Amino acid sequence: MIFATVPIAQAEGCYLAHSLQGANGRIAKGTELGAAELADLAAAGHQDLTVARLEPGDLHEDDAARRLAQALLPDPAAYGLRISGAGAGRVNLHALGPGVVRVQADRINALNAVNPMITLATVPDFHRADAGSMVATAKIISYAVPEAALQRATRDVAGAIRLAPVTLRRAVLIETRVTDDIPSDKGRAAIVGRLDRFAMALAPRQVVAHRVPDLAAAMTAAVSAPVNASVDDQPGCDLIMVLTGSATSDAQDVAPSALRAAGGQMVRFGMPVDPGNLLFLGQLAGRPVLGLPGCARSIALNGADWVLERLVCGLEVRSEDIAGLGVGGLLKEIPTRPRPRHQDGT
Repeated sequence: MIFATVPIAQAEGCYLAHSLQGANGRIAKGTELGAAELADLAAAGHQDLTVARLEPGDLHEDDAARRLAQALLPDPAAYGLRISGAGAGRVNLHALGPGVVRVQADRINALNAVNPMITLATVPDFHRADAGSMVATAKIISYAVPEAALQRATRDVAGAIRLAPVTLRRAVLIETRVTDDIPSDKGRAAIVGRLDRFAMALAPRQVVAHRVPDLAAAMTAAVSAPVNASVDDQPGCDLIMVLTGSATSDAQDVAPSALRAAGGQMVRFGMPVDPGNLLFLGQLAGRPVLGLPGCARSIALNGADWVLERLVCGLEVRSEDIAGLGVGGLLKEIPTRPRPRHQDGT
């Protein structure tokens, strides 16, 4: 591509580098200059124009951006995404439905290293997406790039970004109480809001005593009884969540013990995310069991959100996966937090 200032008489077929005011209106940058545009600019007194001229082997920015997106998603629907139209060298990728975005950073980085004019920006790996949300943008910075460079950049990018869609449909939330009083419904309301993002159904409310036998019995019933016949009359549920009236402070505490008593297994207790430290994860009859930290009663982001989002999209969550969440796991301070992290005001 040639980028230069040329006499207006030599600019036909070039692309205007900067927006200019013509005699009859403003002509946008990137416009391919024909006789009408040049006459309008000349009438406004312009004598020289800064333009981009494509050379043999060059691709126009829109064509290059479109081909980059198509290389990433040769079958967009199969990857849970759709490709927007091209304009100003940009093509966006949008989620077809709710889910979690998976990004292969090494392949994206290799793409971006080929030519500074060929770029792809994405949301982070494991980012939660809603239907229609933008998850990536392919942008060609210059008005054209060599086709050979684009071919190198797109040689191995198919599927480097995709959406893991929701695979779980039914959940049960078991709450425990430490007194005879029924807990506030604030916690359940926060969980309903989280599941609504994924169009998941939640079973009718269950509150049991904060004791191992009671909670174990509720877990056992959750994997064998209908969750909500009006939504799905098949037995069982896809996900069990536990919100205890007293915080789970150890892997031998009431909720983890109840899981084992019901025949389940613990995967991990505790996570390096604050708020969210007191989460536990287990399995029962092939279903994930998520022990929620007390901060899940708030709608604010916490560590349980990251684990829940992966689980509902059918992604395996191992102990080492949770251990790897510490970098970036110091989440926004909550001003009303009962125990602020700093007592001295610093």
